Amino acid sequence: MVSNNNSSRDLMLGLFLTLSLLGVSIFFTSNKEIDKTIFVIEKGMSLNTVTNLLHEKEIIHNKSFFKYRVYFLGLSDKIPVGTFAVEGKVSSKDIINTIFKEGPIRLKLTIPEGSSSEQIFLKANNLFDASDDYAALFKDQRFIAEFDIQASSLEGYLFPDTYYFFKDTSNREVFITMINEFWKNFNKTFIERTNELGFTVHEVVTLASIIEGEALLDKERAIISSVYHNRLKKRMKLQADPTIQYLIPGHPKALSNRDLRLISPYNTYLNYGLPPGPINNPGLESIRAALYPADTDYLYFVAQGDGSHIFTTNQKDHLEAKNLYKQYKRENR
Repeated sequence: MVSNNNSSRDLMLGLFLTLSLLGVSIFFTSNKEIDKTIFVIEKGMSLNTVTNLLHEKEIIHNKSFFKYRVYFLGLSDKIPVGTFAVEGKVSSKDIINTIFKEGPIRLKLTIPEGSSSEQIFLKANNLFDASDDYAALFKDQRFIAEFDIQASSLEGYLFPDTYYFFKDTSNREVFITMINEFWKNFNKTFIERTNELGFTVHEVVTLASIIEGEALLDKERAIISSVYHNRLKKRMKLQADPTIQYLIPGHPKALSNRDLRLISPYNTYLNYGLPPGPINNPGLESIRAALYPADTDYLYFVAQGDGSHIFTTNQKDHLEAKNLYKQYKRENR
């Protein structure tokens, strides 16, 4: 009798385990169609809290089975922190893989050429939950010196590119990544060329930022650069509109005569030479143009209204070009 009871009990236990595993297998491999859903796992969240979050967002439909599988895989005390995304036909296995294997998603941060530090801050601030102070770090002399940058701020050295960061990335990490990208592009050849010109890296970046502010067409960057190089050699004021626009909130394209009289070391209509520092964060092509200007005698240029410029060697021709542009503006109001 004891033997029969034991056999029956073993049979029932085996049947129970088989059905349980079958149920888990069905649950684990069944797919559920999900629209793209973002969820955030915060520091300190327990497995119960995460499970409830996924259930509330309708990512999982059976909380018990999900928790069982996480426990079964030995992952209950290894819950990562970050922002995650699921989409399409996904099984619970896919969801667990997303959380524990693939990890948090990286957020895309694209910095266009010529972006100011303020514009970069606004973009980064909307994406990340950084706890450190952007403005303080941006001008932190000890931090800046770590990267062999001789400047009062990081303006000009936050290299324009597309980056991918986790949501909890700090401003320090963002800065370090962008500065490293700057030095990767401002390579040994560029440094040697800087020395040949008798410039400092800071002066090259400053000039590149002005070129970036002026040029809309890549083919004109080296020509615009030649104008500024020629003016510097002749000790002429640069009279670069972007240096004035930099001083005015909103950076307006149209400048008044009053704007040109703004008292500032950045005003290149009043002061000789380059301004104290970059006015934006220039891209590689503008840096290259600053280092390798075209061989011209041009001293002036004026916009034509289509993104291109008319370049001239004397003031008489320059005034004629300005009058043509004024006529163009009147006819295209």
